[in-house]
Amino acid sequence: MPPSKPAWRPLLAAWLVLPALAACSGEPEPRAAVPPPPSATTAPPTTSSTHPIPPPPPETTQAPPSTHPKAPSTTSAVPGSCGTVTAASGLTLYVFDSRAGGVPCAEAMALVRDFHAKIAGRQGTGSNDAVNDTVSGWLCTSGPPAAQGGTTCSKGEQTVFAAVVPSE
Repeated sequence: MPPSKPAWRPLLAAWLVLPALAACSGEPEPRAAVPPPPSATTAPPTTSSTHPIPPPPPETTQAPPSTHPKAPSTTSAVPGSCGTVTAASGLTLYVFDSRAGGVPCAEAMALVRDFHAKIAGRQGTGSNDAVNDTVSGWLCTSGPPAAQGGTTCSKGEQTVFAAVVPSE
């Protein structure tokens, strides 16, 4: 028995010969169906093409401003100051350099920060009252925020000053 031919061979031959026969008969060749345009939900191809689409530019939007109080700054924009501290009233204070009086900047910053943490809730932004308290043996006073009052802390001959940063 001779080996049998696969059944698909006659179909392949007919498919290849049909356009040639149609051209010889004078009849127009049947047109191939045009595939529909890709839908919006079709995923982009994963293979590279000769005309790659460049990726979109990175977004350059800035993050929204924070609503949290300013963190203490260790750098100073004002000559003679150690940096800034957020007061209990929410105002920002420049803590001035007291090294000449024997108080290093780091200690002065910590003293003013600790004092304002201790008096938190006792002096609002619009308050006309001064607040006094002691921190680590220092007597500190926060002037009235409504009058842009700063902070003064003293212990013996040593004094630390902090002034309100003017609003812009």
